[in-house]
Amino acid sequence: MTDISQARILILATDGYEQSELRVPLNKLREAGATVDVAAPSKTREPGRIRGWDESDWGDTVPVDKPLEAVDAESYDALVLPGGQMNPDKLRMEPKAVALVKRFADTGKVVAAVCHGPWLLVEAGLARGREMTSWPSLKTDIANAGGRWTDREVVTDNGIVTSRNPGDLDAFVAKIIEEIGEGRHGRRSAA
Repeated sequence: MTDISQARILILATDGYEQSELRVPLNKLREAGATVDVAAPSKTREPGRIRGWDESDWGDTVPVDKPLEAVDAESYDALVLPGGQMNPDKLRMEPKAVALVKRFADTGKVVAAVCHGPWLLVEAGLARGREMTSWPSLKTDIANAGGRWTDREVVTDNGIVTSRNPGDLDAFVAKIIEEIGEGRHGRRSAA
């Protein structure tokens, strides 16, 4: 069991993340006492920063604490994957990002994805046999990957936390905190 005030959490994102889906978990988890780092691939529009998408146009930037290539999953208790269409689509084409998601899951750590973020779960082979939610347009992708899609604000399946959209962020963050408090989850390997 890990108290949230002792937790280390990684947010993995790149340019085009949905601004609220990174900012809200980042701020709320830090306010709860967690240490939260942002990681991104080295190739970004602005070195050392990533730019968000704010509903219909480019938003603000956040600093990158670690390049993706330098992240050690063993140093963290949980992984958070914000959505936005561009962000997870770019990340699922990065073999190191997909491998990192799989590493977190294989070691029983909390993996949380919101909106289009579950595309990374699909790419990492984590949807098979699991109940999940997402932005509605991913319903078929999740089903085709062997998952069971449901329309609820937050769904947890053995430490894998998913939510639909920015309106679900309070429930999403609360569930992340709860799951971290439960500690590592024994889960079947991704197919």
